Amino acid sequence: MPTIHYRGLNRSVEVPEDTSVLSASITNQIAHLHECGGNGQCTTCRVRVIRGLDQLSGYTEIERELAASRKWDPAIRLACQARIRGDVEVERLLWSGPEISNIQLETLPEGTAQEQEVAILCCDMRGFTRITARLLTFDTAHLLNRFYTALGDPILMNNGIIYQYVGDEIVGVFGVAGGDPATHCLSAVRAALAMQYAASRLNRYELEPFDVELKIGVGITYGPAYVGHLGHPKHRQFAVIGETMNIASRIQSATKETDTDLLVSEDVMSRLDAGLLRTGSTHRIALTGGTGHKQVSEVLGINQMDIQLELQSSLDLILKNEEACVEKFYASVFAAIPAARPLCTKSMRHQGKLLMHMLTSIVYSMSRPKYLKMGLRSLGRSHARYGVKSEYYPVLVDVLLACIESELGEQTTPYTLEAWKDALTFVTGVMQEAAESAVPAP
Repeated sequence: MPTIHYRGLNRSVEVPEDTSVLSASITNQIAHLHECGGNGQCTTCRVRVIRGLDQLSGYTEIERELAASRKWDPAIRLACQARIRGDVEVERLLWSGPEISNIQLETLPEGTAQEQEVAILCCDMRGFTRITARLLTFDTAHLLNRFYTALGDPILMNNGIIYQYVGDEIVGVFGVAGGDPATHCLSAVRAALAMQYAASRLNRYELEPFDVELKIGVGITYGPAYVGHLGHPKHRQFAVIGETMNIASRIQSATKETDTDLLVSEDVMSRLDAGLLRTGSTHRIALTGGTGHKQVSEVLGINQMDIQLELQSSLDLILKNEEACVEKFYASVFAAIPAARPLCTKSMRHQGKLLMHMLTSIVYSMSRPKYLKMGLRSLGRSHARYGVKSEYYPVLVDVLLACIESELGEQTTPYTLEAWKDALTFVTGVMQEAAESAVPAP
């Protein structure tokens, strides 16, 4: 049988001829992103063929169109479309959920910019100069990297793009690939609220040794901007240009003047349902350069339980003690379902990485619901092939919820548990339905 070697994992597996690269990964329980479930739409399963390109099937029509429109190198293939004819070596190009939102940039024009409406978020670390004056250079770099990571993740989780870092400021853009204005505005607000949770956790768990307290101010607006890849022909880069960017920065600076944490413009508020956001004070701020004024509102939260926000704000706490959580999960599963033990053919460490990879991918995919459902159907069918039965799913949900509550500890809230229960019930429901439709009744 042909052999496929995974560079980066240093692992080789034998597979039947005509197996797709993605199926080879799934069958051998190798974590491989495929958000749309292997339907050739999300492109997250892409690989670079290091050796044996001629040992794969030719382009499908789906791949041909994607490769032409996105100017892919011939060595880049979709793992769900490329079928193995002989020995090959591949490298996965996307390894984790945070990388997926950047795929939007492939759809933008090269060498020019097009006008479109986007939501722009500017987040600033308060008192950064004062903080760094007391720290060594190494500690300052560490602090900035933790700041960029912890507060950048919410942008990516909500299908935004991290546009740039300006000193201690992070700029996120939502909607570069077009779409629904209300969705982009809510995504930006949700990301800002999740940033506040992230800053609180940094203060509580990581920054105490530095004797500093991280505070942030966030400004958000929505409007037209020129978006595209600009620059020297040999050095193009993603750019967002226009007054909307300037307004977002001005609103962010206004959080200091108004002693608020999160301000959004009337352009954002008008695109969201009335009463959706819990608001505080309102202000009328002067724009830079004397170009006018803008009304802004302080946002304190969302008035209803927002599943995505609750999952995003608690995910890293669950992952913090990944090994202990996994050990607890499988011990409880095997105690409740002894017949499930033989289904775990790999080490618990490997099984745990697959479980956490799946959990993280689902949280990131919730901002792209179309692909999420497609991916869950594929996951349900593959689990049915592994031997997972329908009656296992309710037990798995209960056990995973108990593990989540245990990991969150005193950070647990009724909203958080309700959100995880709703999300896991939805996930397992789609998986179970797909599995039952794929397996003929006896």
